[in-house]
Amino acid sequence: MKVTVHVTAFASGVRQCGRYLGRMRASGKGGEHSKGEEITMNFKMFLTVAVLVACALPSAARAGSLSTEVLGMFPQSAGEFAYADLRQARSLGWFPRLQEQILPERFRQFELFVASAGVDANSQVEELAWALFPARLPAGATQNIAVATSEEIVGIALGPFRPESAEAYFQAQKLAVVIVRGYSLYAFGGDSGAGGLYLCFLDSNTIAFGQRNQLEKLIAVRYGDEQNLLSNSELAPLISQANGSSWVWAVLSAPYARLALQQLAPQAAEFAQAQQVISKLRELTIEINPGSGLQAHFEALCASPDDANTFAALLQAGLLYQRYQAANSNPDLASMLDQAKVAPSGDRLDVTLSLTDDQMMGLIERNTFATHL
Repeated sequence: MKVTVHVTAFASGVRQCGRYLGRMRASGKGGEHSKGEEITMNFKMFLTVAVLVACALPSAARAGSLSTEVLGMFPQSAGEFAYADLRQARSLGWFPRLQEQILPERFRQFELFVASAGVDANSQVEELAWALFPARLPAGATQNIAVATSEEIVGIALGPFRPESAEAYFQAQKLAVVIVRGYSLYAFGGDSGAGGLYLCFLDSNTIAFGQRNQLEKLIAVRYGDEQNLLSNSELAPLISQANGSSWVWAVLSAPYARLALQQLAPQAAEFAQAQQVISKLRELTIEINPGSGLQAHFEALCASPDDANTFAALLQAGLLYQRYQAANSNPDLASMLDQAKVAPSGDRLDVTLSLTDDQMMGLIERNTFATHL
């Protein structure tokens, strides 16, 4: 599928990942969240990050490519992996207004947390990568089939940092810290337990953040005690294909792909036929690039050509219904949906949505991105 969207700098990445983290903390349940609210927000998270990053990138900028070294930092069991190149996403006139809509209060606290230690997220973070991990599965389910009822996140922020001064500040503030094989994990968000959120400087160019147990696995990967993401037989080939192809990209395993398409067109997903097709989806790749407006490419792998054709028809119907609903209240959104292109190709399904800069501004004016993730 292809989608066209604009996004910006660090707010696109760390802020959006931070938003995900903040929402979990806001629930007061550590890494747990309900399947209907928290677990299903991962796709919305990525789209908002995309809308932030792509919008700020000039069309002449080069596509982002994440090094094998960084990819190899992540634990193997990820169900979704995403990347955003933020180096050129630093200025956009209307971004502050968009930021007001998408940033939760919890992440503002995180921003203040790192800013107080001398880390300016808006200028120092150049690249951002994050992975989602299923933390709890339904009884009797296997990871590659069922959608997890809770999930955890690990993110890597790349840029020029000063870990010595930041850590000195954290220590002066007597923040809760856990030492894992010589790495200091600093708690933020009020929970210093195993399911709490932590930040860790891996070196002067790399910050890792996420749930403590996932950060411990990341450190174990560095010591060779855990397998890394490159050994994930489902995601590794997709990462190899997507890496370097666009400024923002994501790859989703089967369970996460199903959630994503259900959220893309919830009305279509209500059809019994759609549920059957979605339940057999194998993967989803998302690539987003800037152009005259917003551009992103979503490609879903279905179980068969018949499934791809069936789902294409149902998705078109669902998008048409959404367009009808938005016609009066949000004409820019309706226009975007009206220009949507749904094209089956063999066992694959491509969807393209397009937005001009003016339409983007119109969407912001109507608080379209004021999500409740």
